[in-house]
Amino acid sequence: MNILIKQLVIVFSLLVAGASALAASVLPEDPDVCEPFMDGRVDESLLSGMLSAAEGGHLYRIQPGSSQVGFCVNSALKRIEGNFTEFKGGMTLDSNAANNGQTLVLIRTDSLDTQGALVRNLLKSESFFDVEKYPDVLFVSNSFAWTGEKTAIMKGDLTLRGITRPITFDVTLTPAKTGMITVKATATINRAEFGMDKLDSVVNGEVQLCLSVEARKFERISAAKKVGNDKS
Repeated sequence: MNILIKQLVIVFSLLVAGASALAASVLPEDPDVCEPFMDGRVDESLLSGMLSAAEGGHLYRIQPGSSQVGFCVNSALKRIEGNFTEFKGGMTLDSNAANNGQTLVLIRTDSLDTQGALVRNLLKSESFFDVEKYPDVLFVSNSFAWTGEKTAIMKGDLTLRGITRPITFDVTLTPAKTGMITVKATATINRAEFGMDKLDSVVNGEVQLCLSVEARKFERISAAKKVGNDKS
């Protein structure tokens, strides 16, 4: 009898583990697409609109592995280019919705990478990004207007070093493979407006922000649909 009970326990454990693995494979996306922004800094109505767009199939999520988010600035010695390797965000694209072009991007400042440890450490220090005190950069758009078939102007608020300023991006959107879009955006900021006014005699005050991202349409696949596809 004891042996039989032990065998039943083992079988039950295997079934539970199998069910957990199936559930993980059924949901290719995080269950909460706006979770990184739910810390009070982004208006709840905006997040609600993004979630509605996700349910309607109109939300595109940035794919960090095939995207680049960075900046470049001229200095007395050379042109400095930096890239961030950790960022999240998305954009809604639905021509019939009021929130068309709504964009959220969150960047981890400590993920900054540049050529040369000296420049990298300087940019991460209190004189510039101050990554220990300000661990992230946030962009929240508030308007999006098409200027051509694939071009647009996107305006919003950029929060850097705890300071929020308006910013305008020139945007180009092009379809990639099925369910994907490529978004390129550029804007210029004055670093002194964000508290980064050190070494102004050496480093240019104007900084160009450059984004080239691939975004994939968010899809929530049900377990029934997943199993059906597997059987076909």
